[in-house]
Amino acid sequence: MDNRIFDLSNFDTEDDDIHESCGVLGISNYQDDDLAHIMYFGLYALQHRGQESCGIAINNNGEIIGQKGIGLVPEVFTEKILDRLDGTSAIGHTRYSTTGGSSIENSQPLIFNYKGGRIALAHNGNLVNATKIRYELENKGAIFQTSADTEVIANLISRYGLKYKDLEVILKKTMDVIEGAYALVILTQKKLVGIRDPWGLRPLCLGKLGNSYVLASENCAFDAIGADFIRDVEPGEIIFIEDDSLKSIKTSYNKAHKSCIFEHIYFARPDSIIDGASIYRSRLEAGRLLAIEYPVEADLVVGVPDSGITAAIGYSRESGIPYGEALIKNRYVGRTFIQPIQKLRERSVGIKLNALREEIKGKRIIIIDDSIVRGTTSYRIVQMLKDAGAKEVHMRISSPPVLNPCYFGIDISSKENLIAANYSIEEIRESINADSLAFLSVESLLKTPIGAPVNSFCTGCFTGEYPLSVPFTSNSPENKKC
Repeated sequence: MDNRIFDLSNFDTEDDDIHESCGVLGISNYQDDDLAHIMYFGLYALQHRGQESCGIAINNNGEIIGQKGIGLVPEVFTEKILDRLDGTSAIGHTRYSTTGGSSIENSQPLIFNYKGGRIALAHNGNLVNATKIRYELENKGAIFQTSADTEVIANLISRYGLKYKDLEVILKKTMDVIEGAYALVILTQKKLVGIRDPWGLRPLCLGKLGNSYVLASENCAFDAIGADFIRDVEPGEIIFIEDDSLKSIKTSYNKAHKSCIFEHIYFARPDSIIDGASIYRSRLEAGRLLAIEYPVEADLVVGVPDSGITAAIGYSRESGIPYGEALIKNRYVGRTFIQPIQKLRERSVGIKLNALREEIKGKRIIIIDDSIVRGTTSYRIVQMLKDAGAKEVHMRISSPPVLNPCYFGIDISSKENLIAANYSIEEIRESINADSLAFLSVESLLKTPIGAPVNSFCTGCFTGEYPLSVPFTSNSPENKKC
């Protein structure tokens, strides 16, 4: 078959990991003097949602200041920086840009002035009509300093602020225009605001820390700071928090609930619960159903760390084949470690993972991973297991084949870089040198989020059926950044 997929000098050599754009966090009316440290711990818990940059904007008696930088949370926020961030309300952000845009200018939260005062904004998601809005605004004289969708939202807020005084009206007018996925946290000089897009594509939840309300992408952030989970923010809902009072606006924008199924497959932390469904239980169920759909005789079930481990446990329990640890992950390697020359890029998987030969040698191995996007990492993992003495390697994927791009803030590339969009499953099996290969069906996948509303997920990357119209231009690089 055509092996150019693994000619790494010509093919995209980036890891097979799928990256989600961002994590957001907001806390209001916090009366102790360690708010910045609380934000630090909350953002640390959301680090898995973005490792490129992070930031905090904090309100101290109406004065909003911020700190942001390129790098992980502990790299950007030293003790000295945290000590000078004093205030009672704050929002924070961890970012992974889906394509390009790795610059301090695109880091968030964005802080800007408009007629209604000073405001900070952080966004998780992607607008499908951001390029169109930006073009129209530029023709009216708007100036943009970033390439992020977030600045488009900020510009709309500023423009509607010229005509309307009420922030609720301004935000509703903004929602009239923007289309796509967004979970927003907004900090004004008096309020903390949370908004979830009309389809609920991106997650956002509400919690309580003493007398303070908290907003976050995932409730695992609440656990990190000692907050109690209250509920998920509903699709199309706007939440206004001022002092110790909360006001919920149920807008008319809410559509049929279509949250991103990849939150359950990969993005969210296993200890999170999104829209009533446990991420951990979803992944266990995916592995269990995968074992029913595609059984195979083997000696050991193993998971690709970390995202494949829970599904591997589910597969093992259902099949009766022992679960084991065969791949050791280097916990100190981030997603952006240096790869200076091509021959080192080809060895990069060996820096992140290493095979446990004593557990593998002479055995028939079932290796479980969450997805195959480009195929490069899968090939290297299979080869690593065989080089370590595996007798057979059977790969099972706890999601369906990725056939289409994502337009809502997930780094799933154009079709030309998606291996399943260009090759049959048998051709992929040959390419990655596995003894067998199988993917979970879409029908079984939709059964995995136990407790979530039925038919409440976007499966566009698998089926091509998106919850809203997706213009071709929304897949251009300049429009795939949160």
